[in-house]
Amino acid sequence: MTEHQISTVSETDLAAIGEGHVAYLRQMTSDEMRARFPAAQSIRPGLNLWALFSADGTPLAVSDDRGSILASANENELETVSIH
Repeated sequence: MTEHQISTVSETDLAAIGEGHVAYLRQMTSDEMRARFPAAQSIRPGLNLWALFSADGTPLAVSDDRGSILASANENELETVSIH
């Protein structure tokens, strides 16, 4: 792949590379979750949560237990990476 080819990959194309295979794990507060995802308004404020997102950033699962999020990813045959 040439340098020019690498620079023409869009964010959408990059996210699609891992779609259905890669998910990322991120620790967030419930306040961050509520601000980012309006559908999450029922989540109680002030919690520390673990969130699993698809490669394109779509939320897949949320829990206060990291192990259950990893188990969910494993059950769905997703390779996980952590975002700090």
